[in-house]
Amino acid sequence: MLEQTLRVGQERHRRIPTAEVNAMVQRATAEKPPPTSGSRRLKLFYVTQAEAAPPTFVFFANDASLVHFSYRRHLERVLRKAYGFQGSPLRLVFRSRGER
Repeated sequence: MLEQTLRVGQERHRRIPTAEVNAMVQRATAEKPPPTSGSRRLKLFYVTQAEAAPPTFVFFANDASLVHFSYRRHLERVLRKAYGFQGSPLRLVFRSRGER
């Protein structure tokens, strides 16, 4: 039990370099493009890990309101598959271009 708790603590504080997470997200969006909303398509420009505990990823997009909950879950699964974060919640934040 103690080993698992320590492992979760390490996973919670893991940092992923921006270039690496961007390359992974580009591959994921190429394999499964974001859904369209009417005639508008979500475009993800880049992503960065803003915080380590809890792991928080900020996605910069053309329009954050176009992010469907199912695509958010897809991106979370992709991040977990690539980097683990076992036992730790992931925060995915989507920001529109020009939004602070």
